[in-house]
Amino acid sequence: MMFVPALLLGLMGSLHCLGMCGPIAFMLPIDRGKRWKAILQLAIYHVGRLSAYMIIGLIFGILGKGFALFGLQQKISIAIGLFMILSVLIPLKGRLKTSLLKPFYMAVSRVKGRLGKELRRRSPDTFLLIGFLNGLLPCGLVYMAVLGALAMGHPAGGSLFMIAFGLGTIPMMSSAAYLGNFAKASVRQKFQQLIPVLVVLIGILFVLRGMGLGIPYISPAPVAHLGLGVVECHP
Repeated sequence: MMFVPALLLGLMGSLHCLGMCGPIAFMLPIDRGKRWKAILQLAIYHVGRLSAYMIIGLIFGILGKGFALFGLQQKISIAIGLFMILSVLIPLKGRLKTSLLKPFYMAVSRVKGRLGKELRRRSPDTFLLIGFLNGLLPCGLVYMAVLGALAMGHPAGGSLFMIAFGLGTIPMMSSAAYLGNFAKASVRQKFQQLIPVLVVLIGILFVLRGMGLGIPYISPAPVAHLGLGVVECHP
């Protein structure tokens, strides 16, 4: 059930991605003169992006699994849902610039530097690496997807959530690779206004999921873990 919102987040949010990752897609050294070769190169690029998302989802899915083992999965799901809602209703102004985030910014800088070098190459592995590095770049929508992966509470679920998000971005990113900045600013702005609404809806779904109301697919009742129940012995 939660994979559909992830797909929609990627699909609708990809208009926002045009402003950040669109130039990277447009600068891909694909052979636009040869249709099928260009399609293959673009497919390899997307495989690289999805691989990065899958690994990110796996990592945060493992973290979510750790919370689940301590019986915190439902509380984490509710907390993440509330955070998503509040991040839209009360947006943070400015960027957090602390010494704790310095290693993160340094890592992002290295990724961007390597990405710039790869964009000047044309070997087959280039497209895979470009896509992978592209998937590692920070983005507000990716952060939301990562929170979703964490709330899934399982490595496979986290990976699939991020893959679904990545699949949703493919149509727009593919169009950017061929046509460049094809969408008018006014059109992008109209669609971008829907992104906060979608984030709030996904946040509500995570809250409902964590509440365990017994609603099929939306808020399933919590399942007791085998082997954790109390066994009574009778003489």
